Amino acid sequence: MKIGISNDHAAIDLKYAIINHLEAKGYEVVNYGTDSTESYDYPIAGKRIGEAVRDKEVDCGIAICGTGIGISLAANKVKGIRAACVSEPVSAYLTKLHNDANIICFGARIVGEEVAKAIVDAWLDTPFDGGERHVRRVKMIMDIEK
Repeated sequence: MKIGISNDHAAIDLKYAIINHLEAKGYEVVNYGTDSTESYDYPIAGKRIGEAVRDKEVDCGIAICGTGIGISLAANKVKGIRAACVSEPVSAYLTKLHNDANIICFGARIVGEEVAKAIVDAWLDTPFDGGERHVRRVKMIMDIEK
C-alpha cells in the first residue's frame, strides 16, 4: 500500500516519526509536505494530499498540522475526499469503519508521537464496514459535493 503524508511547518518531526513507523511496517510513503521550519500554509499541504488521494497517486493520506483542524478543512475541499481530524485511536477506527475516511488528520501540538502512531495503526488496520447503512451515509456525504 502507498500512503501519502503532508504537513505544515509545525509537524515536521511528527511527520518523520510516522514515516519511519510506516516504513518499518512495510508501507511505501510519499512525502507531500514541507521539510522547512519556515512558515508553510496548511491549506497548501491539505490541498496537496487531497489531490494526491483524489488522483490515486497514493491509496490514502495522512495530514498533520498544529491542530489537525486546518489541514483537514483544506483537504476536505478537494472533491472525493473524506478527511477526518482525530485525536485518539477510537475515533480513527470509527471514521474508517463507518465513514471510509480516505485521509486521517491530527495535530502535532495536540497528540504525542506514540498516540499518533496508534491513531495511524487503528485507521490503517480497520476496513470499511461496507454495511448498507454506512454505504448509504457515505454516498449521502459524497452527494453533497454535487
